[in-house]
Amino acid sequence: MTEKFHATSMATDAEIEGLPAFTATGGDWARVSEDVTKLGQDRIVMNLGPVHPSTHGVLRLVVELDGEYVRQAEAQTGFLHTGIEKTMEFRTWNQGVALATRMDYVASIFQEVGYCLAVEKLLGIERRIPRRANVIRVMLMELQRIASHFVAIGSSFNELGATTMMTIAFRGREDVMRFFERITGQRMNNGFVRVGGVLEDIGEGTVDYIRERLPQIRLSIDDMYGIVGANPITPTRFKDVSVLSLPALMALGQTGPILRAGGVPLDMRKAQPYCDYDTYEFDIPVRDKSDALNRTLVRFDEMYQSLRIVYQCLERLEATEGDPVMVEDEKIATPVRLSIGEDGQGTDPEHVKEIMGTNMEKLVHHFKLVSEGFRVPAGQAFAMIEHAKGLWGCHVVSAGGNRPYRVHVDDPGFHNLQGFSMMAEGGLIADAIVSLASIDPVMGGVDR
Repeated sequence: MTEKFHATSMATDAEIEGLPAFTATGGDWARVSEDVTKLGQDRIVMNLGPVHPSTHGVLRLVVELDGEYVRQAEAQTGFLHTGIEKTMEFRTWNQGVALATRMDYVASIFQEVGYCLAVEKLLGIERRIPRRANVIRVMLMELQRIASHFVAIGSSFNELGATTMMTIAFRGREDVMRFFERITGQRMNNGFVRVGGVLEDIGEGTVDYIRERLPQIRLSIDDMYGIVGANPITPTRFKDVSVLSLPALMALGQTGPILRAGGVPLDMRKAQPYCDYDTYEFDIPVRDKSDALNRTLVRFDEMYQSLRIVYQCLERLEATEGDPVMVEDEKIATPVRLSIGEDGQGTDPEHVKEIMGTNMEKLVHHFKLVSEGFRVPAGQAFAMIEHAKGLWGCHVVSAGGNRPYRVHVDDPGFHNLQGFSMMAEGGLIADAIVSLASIDPVMGGVDR
């Protein structure tokens, strides 16, 4: 791609006598250049991306500048499209978990739970999920919310030069990742939640391990919050920047911290409880204006509320020790019994001994479930959860087979990106970076 922006200091005598010089080739630049030429020579169009700061993934921004001010901004997606939804049609229902977890890879557990909730509705077993399995799901989601917000806040400040915020954020996130590694065997893309429950129990000593280390995570949150409150640069760069009014929030379909910063306490954990969220005590943080500063503060508040929920989960895990973590239906329940070791893998030797040496029926059943999976009655179902970024929905359709006929995901990052143009237009080009960071898009989830 080549472009030559019009500027009288660079133009020849012939060009000065005629129209301003403006040449662009490749992509949609011909259309863009034609529009800009009509505006006069004081405005230029700048292409940011397809790789750009403040995003996790690949995004292209096309901004029209009048000096340092953004007159028009357009976010273009699709550069990280992986075809996950289509691929799910060629995998068994449980294999879909390994694909769902890779959408928003910064908050992967949410997708696993949301997808399994939708499939469980189709099977009609949503009320038969063991209590302990739901507790484990809730704990993992709230820990994931903390880790996601660590990345959101740390990376946004890092783009403005506050490297310390980034290092503290990843220190806290690393502590959370140790919990995931101990419980699931993986730091990211865990594949731990299964239709009917979770893959296995959390393991002996895990409750004490988490309880001992949660204060360190709170310390990281406190350190970051202290910097935000004490640094006079923060309100200068964040307050009244990338503002969205309440009508704009509703019209653009904004959800999550962006919406709650504007004073709307919409949270699926309260509005349409799932995984027994209605039995937990927690508050929904809100602010009075949806600007970059309040979105950051809402994320801080949510991290503290998530810690509050995690402590309640630990108490319930102690009370339900030894209870099942998978639905009692051998036609659905994952047959593999894992005993996760230091390498994150391993199969329970007692289970192997039983199915290989003493019970041919269980061996055949094990083989059938692993190779073919289970069948789901024909129909469709929709499940919605409160993702770290906002409302995350999953629509699954079954034709009665052992794999989905269709899976479609409604990712909050995609909707929230629709607000970028309104946030950035009229502000400085430097504030456009703040606007994008305050949205916290993860392009793996946006593009899918």
